[in-house]
Amino acid sequence: MSAKTPITQDVVTIPRKLPEGKTNLVGLTRDQLRSVLIEHGTPEKQAKMRVNQIWQWIYQWGVRDFAQMTNLAKAYRAQLAEHFVIEIPEVVTRTVSEDGTRKYLVRIAGGHEVEVVYIPEEDRGTLCISSQVGCTLTCSFCHTGTQKLVRNLTTAEIVGQIMMARDDLEEWPVPGEPKNETRRLSNIVLMGMGEPLYNFDNVRDAMKIAMDPEGISLSRRRITLSTSGVVPEIARTAEEIGCLLAISFHATTDETRDVLVPINKRWNIDELLQALASYPKASNSERITFEYVMLQGVNDSDEDAHRLIKLIKQHNIPAKINLIPFNEWPGAPYKRSSNNRIRAFANIIYQAGYASPIRTPRGEDIMAACGQLKSATERARKSRKQIESEAGL
Repeated sequence: MSAKTPITQDVVTIPRKLPEGKTNLVGLTRDQLRSVLIEHGTPEKQAKMRVNQIWQWIYQWGVRDFAQMTNLAKAYRAQLAEHFVIEIPEVVTRTVSEDGTRKYLVRIAGGHEVEVVYIPEEDRGTLCISSQVGCTLTCSFCHTGTQKLVRNLTTAEIVGQIMMARDDLEEWPVPGEPKNETRRLSNIVLMGMGEPLYNFDNVRDAMKIAMDPEGISLSRRRITLSTSGVVPEIARTAEEIGCLLAISFHATTDETRDVLVPINKRWNIDELLQALASYPKASNSERITFEYVMLQGVNDSDEDAHRLIKLIKQHNIPAKINLIPFNEWPGAPYKRSSNNRIRAFANIIYQAGYASPIRTPRGEDIMAACGQLKSATERARKSRKQIESEAGL
């Protein structure tokens, strides 16, 4: 297996031109919200109180119309409507799988589109959100990785995906009604389109908004950020976000990982594992998840399983290994490992004392499964030969 795949795609990312007109309040931090309110006439002495009030209306109650913010004076509501808007990404299509998985194609500024997936389970509801339009990485097994990076999503566009899903699930509480602690959207995973740590500031600010107790109020332990291994940003993630961490690992030798996850050529397995070992939030109660896609004849041998255990033990990392049956897509250069091979791999890991759940593929019938996301307008099909050539296979 030769390692010819580039680390990142050779593309120019055009800076996002902010839309002209009224300022969107979604995505602003509390400090930023305070500043724009003062700038547009809110007295400084009232600003903190106004921030709290407006924040609750937007993020706790899901209100988008200033006229409905009934604890604000009518004249002040009119003043807000004159200068500001409360806008989230537009849902273009909503597709529901046979297993209940929902896939949303949402449109953002500039007419670009990203995909968002909601996965219902018995004890939780997980929303898989995107951080970029396309992806800067070129992981050879990932359909999203065949779509060139267009741009980073803004804070508003990231937190707006959560708000859009709460709209669809009809989950915003109603002021004055009894509080319902049962959440249909209980967990967030940053596992959609893009590499979150290449859009760190916007991802951090969006997650801070999602975790704010006066709004959406998700626990940091209900948020998992998945990275392919952007080593310099891993410590920052613990310090500035504090969420759980998942690693797109997928191989046990640098030779194989260089092809599957080409960022490995910049930060190899040993450098990555050293960063994980010192992840400040790592503890037995907050294990790091190793995501491992099962590819027939590539990374699924007994030797791979034993090497994986050895690597984790050598670096003393509290871990669980999430085994992901490969979700095939048109032109994919790999095949899914057999069920027997996956179970044998999982058993070796389990016998070594690590949790090794096998992820049940969800939403395959609507191309919503792990590694299959790719916005419809960018879904130009490449031939298997083209993809194999680009991946150096």
